[in-house]
Amino acid sequence: MLTLRKSQDRGYADHGWLKSFHSFSFAGYYDAQHMGWGNLRVINEDRIAPGMGFGTHGHRDMEIISYVLSGNLAHKDTMGNVKGIPPGDVQRMSAGTGVQHSEFNHAQDQTTHFLQIWIEPNALGIAPSYEQKTFPELDKRGTLRLVASPDGAQGSVTVHADASVYAGLFDGLEGATLTLNPARKGYVHLVRGELQVNGNKLVAGDAALIEGESTLSLSHGKDAEVLVFDLSA
Repeated sequence: MLTLRKSQDRGYADHGWLKSFHSFSFAGYYDAQHMGWGNLRVINEDRIAPGMGFGTHGHRDMEIISYVLSGNLAHKDTMGNVKGIPPGDVQRMSAGTGVQHSEFNHAQDQTTHFLQIWIEPNALGIAPSYEQKTFPELDKRGTLRLVASPDGAQGSVTVHADASVYAGLFDGLEGATLTLNPARKGYVHLVRGELQVNGNKLVAGDAALIEGESTLSLSHGKDAEVLVFDLSA
């Protein structure tokens, strides 16, 4: 079964310096029907105004992935990491027993547009850790590139969760299929463009919630960038 969730049905918050769409209940947005999907808890599509950002704040017992679409996200944390996250990089932070961090857009003339993703961990109370890797556009063109997995397979970042994340770029005749375990859940988030998912048309910001399916088919892309999640039920 595949259930579509349209972009405009997401929660939305406009804080002036931050404009954020919430795929699942988050902060002031609450929807009892959308508390998460499997062990995927948060997908926030954030746009940070030039020179602004999130001050130092804390997390614990959560796997947090940042996926930058444009601009550059400056990250600083209590583990000693001071990083810039450009488009094409995937950052993973395991909050574990607790970590403090900040995220800023230091550019004075460009909005930073990124996805913040939270996945529930499969073990609590682990030591906090950080990882960041670059996935070139060529590696994602016309295919699903594994970018996060429980065992760091294929050079992906390692998440301490029963989940895998793929990224792909599709245009024209490009397409891909992914074998699914019907006992697990899948989630497709279209970052930009247009794409057909098992024959259903998605446009930017749309999502497909998948359960009981054995195959995922992506086709008819128009400047499409997509994230695909393989999740525990």
